[in-house]
Amino acid sequence: MRLLLVHPSALMYSEIFLRLEPLGLERVAAAAREAGHQVRVVDLQVLSRKLLEQELRSFQPEALGISLNYLANIPEAIEIAHSAKAAAPGCFVFFGGHSISFIGDHVLEQADGAVDAIARGEGETVVVPLLEAVRDGAAHTVPGVVTAEGRGPAPKMLDSIDRPRPARDLMRRRNRYFIGELDPCASIEFTRGCPWDCSFCSAWTFYGRSYRRAAPEAAAEEMASIREPNVFIVDDVAFIKPDHGHGIAAELERRNIRKRYYLETRADVLLRNEEVFERWTKLGLKYMFLGMEALDADGLDQFRKRISPDENFKALEKARRMGISVAINLIVDPGWDEEQFRLVREFALAVPEIVHLTVMTPYPGTEVWHTEARQLTTRDYRLFDIQHAVVPTRLPLEHFYRELVSTQAVINRKHLGLSTAIGALRVLGRNLAHGQTNFARMLWRFGRVYNADRQLADHARPVRYELPVPERRGAPGRKELFVHTIGRSGTRTQETGQQQTEQQTGPAQ
Repeated sequence: MRLLLVHPSALMYSEIFLRLEPLGLERVAAAAREAGHQVRVVDLQVLSRKLLEQELRSFQPEALGISLNYLANIPEAIEIAHSAKAAAPGCFVFFGGHSISFIGDHVLEQADGAVDAIARGEGETVVVPLLEAVRDGAAHTVPGVVTAEGRGPAPKMLDSIDRPRPARDLMRRRNRYFIGELDPCASIEFTRGCPWDCSFCSAWTFYGRSYRRAAPEAAAEEMASIREPNVFIVDDVAFIKPDHGHGIAAELERRNIRKRYYLETRADVLLRNEEVFERWTKLGLKYMFLGMEALDADGLDQFRKRISPDENFKALEKARRMGISVAINLIVDPGWDEEQFRLVREFALAVPEIVHLTVMTPYPGTEVWHTEARQLTTRDYRLFDIQHAVVPTRLPLEHFYRELVSTQAVINRKHLGLSTAIGALRVLGRNLAHGQTNFARMLWRFGRVYNADRQLADHARPVRYELPVPERRGAPGRKELFVHTIGRSGTRTQETGQQQTEQQTGPAQ
């Protein structure tokens, strides 16, 4: 079967700071290709909508799959689905991905016949059975699949994340993927799932609190196949298990693989597994994203981070001593006033680290969705991008955005000031010498992208597609939120996130 896979356009945050290789879509493409299907991929982060239209006409796909890891891309995806039906009559259109897994039935109804199926859960397990079932008109019987005719059994999980290996050769313009100054940058996955249960996050609900690890040998073999000099490790929390981090490091050392790495982790993991991170600095670990989320204990408790401010600040000190550049994330509460924005600006100017701000957003699949969603001031999918306020703000909305942009601008100027200009120019020169312009464009686009007038105007756009609202208020039972459940038929029992958390922090409260 001719299968065309599509990744939607970049979101607001991605316009400046990063544009990541669509690793999940590459793995789905690999699974389909290994089963004998003819596969092409169009990533609209780096390719034009015009090229997609040309592919629809020339390739005439029999099936079209769109990856939806972000709610904000849903209206665009529905429009593409309608275009595909017009350009390739008879094409079977399906959506898959993280965010769509929680609201599949609703989106299917909104698409008004342009979408034939929603694939919930891990795409690698569903794509081949789905394509086989399409021929027999039995898509609704496939595990994880939702159609107008009905829904199949619960989605299955991969027994091992070692395979399929991403079909990187299908990607065009790979030089457009970057994160910060790591330009170009590939991505790789060492683990899947998260054992914590932060109230604002849906990673743990998507995977049913499971946690799986790639074999060190398989991870190193994949790393050896990556041509880019820079690699982003996409794990939700890197190096939770020290033996795993050491195991992969040993395999990379044995193969003499040296790259520059960027990863995400938690402060308590860094403090507990300091030797692992030290070892990885020798392999090329240069950058780290640390989700501090809040500066005080009350904020951390609100988000159920299960960590103290003291641990966060100790981790920053450890990273500095290791020579790792840290990007800190703080969640902006819509209830902030001018004083709280001022305190964040003071903190951001007092530390050497980059500070990113994201607006607290209730997403389907999270606990805060069920406790906050009925307060939504908008249900426009496009505003659910962690850069817009979608619940009531304490300040007038325009004032809130001006405080937000002012704080972000102060942080931005700190990293583009005279003291950092020489270092930035050095990096810029190196990248330009290799024909890489992503980092250069990032440096001077801030004012155009982060603009209070633009953000406010986004709320006035006509809305055609809207999010559903939970039927009842209040946090549901934990397992009601899960997309995957450990031990279901067709899945392998894993070490669960609950077991992991109890080993590390004591039983969940």
